[in-house]
Amino acid sequence: MPTVDIFTLAQVRRVAVMLGIDPQEFSEGDPIPRGWHFALLAGETPRHNLRSDGFPGLGVPMPQLGLPRLLLGQRNTSFHADLRIGTPVTRQSALTSVVEKVGRNGPFAIVKVEHILAAVEAHPEVTETQTYFLAGPTAEPSAKSAPMILPAGGFSQVVRPDDLLLFQYSALGFNTHRIHFDRDYATRVEGHPDLVVNGGLATLLATEFLRRDLGLRVKTLTARHLAPLYVNRPLTIVAPDLTAPEVRLHLLDEGGSVAAELGITLDEL
Repeated sequence: MPTVDIFTLAQVRRVAVMLGIDPQEFSEGDPIPRGWHFALLAGETPRHNLRSDGFPGLGVPMPQLGLPRLLLGQRNTSFHADLRIGTPVTRQSALTSVVEKVGRNGPFAIVKVEHILAAVEAHPEVTETQTYFLAGPTAEPSAKSAPMILPAGGFSQVVRPDDLLLFQYSALGFNTHRIHFDRDYATRVEGHPDLVVNGGLATLLATEFLRRDLGLRVKTLTARHLAPLYVNRPLTIVAPDLTAPEVRLHLLDEGGSVAAELGITLDEL
């Protein structure tokens, strides 16, 4: 059943504060910046149905399948039109596929969740498909790619997501996945060196770089997450060429290895 919600002015202003933007820039009825819809995907999964890692499913309960580790693998988002502050929005979220497999490290699963956001009785305005990987308890270190040689020209920005930013993003999206806020769990149970930066947060920082610093508006987005990014470490957003029909961005970890690749088409302003 569709859920009816409102992205309130208060919510928008809290996202603005998180991103270091003056919250008074926004008023009732203004278009919501593209990418900020993450706060409308907050899970409503009851506590007793949460996975052991705390992940809420963001719209639908996420299966456990005896696989305690979960990471976002890919996100495909299309912005057909702008959502507006204070306007009722319907959200339809569905688990579209669950594929269980066996790899060299044992069983794993690929789970896809689809979200459709639209103004009440209107056509879809934002559609998003998220692909998650579920894996067993033993984590192997992610294979590191060679450090990327930054091209001459182009655009780049370095950000350093800290504990506070991870907390605010998780709170605004009601994301209770413990790898983002429970350092003891992230390091002792899942074997990460520190808290993991939310894949959605890393993508949001990249699209905000395009929007605020370069004056560009995203139309479609495909984000492939190749390796975790960790808190309090520099994250470099690289946009080598903004003249091609599809803009390609890379998110680099502190060692310069590619942690995520983003393919983006742009809309006219």
